[in-house]
Amino acid sequence: MGFGTGFAIYFIIWWVVLFTVLPFSARSQADEGDVTLGTAHSAPAHFRFSPIFWRTTLISAVVFGAYLAVTVLGGYSLDDLIVLSPDFKPAAN
Repeated sequence: MGFGTGFAIYFIIWWVVLFTVLPFSARSQADEGDVTLGTAHSAPAHFRFSPIFWRTTLISAVVFGAYLAVTVLGGYSLDDLIVLSPDFKPAAN
């Protein structure tokens, strides 16, 4: 796997993990009891991107490491997933 391919796969994993991690430990303005006039009640009260960024990066690195272990060390590819699917046969008319 080349650097560009690895970076693209990591980038996709990072974005998926970001949207998974984003709601963790998020407190809305309604939860805090301090709603700013003109904002939604569900808006974040104290949004800090730094912990979310580092948490996402760490989890993505672990997932990407597992992907590398399966593909590079294990020798599996996406083409090998077809073996795991059931053998569908068209219904006879």
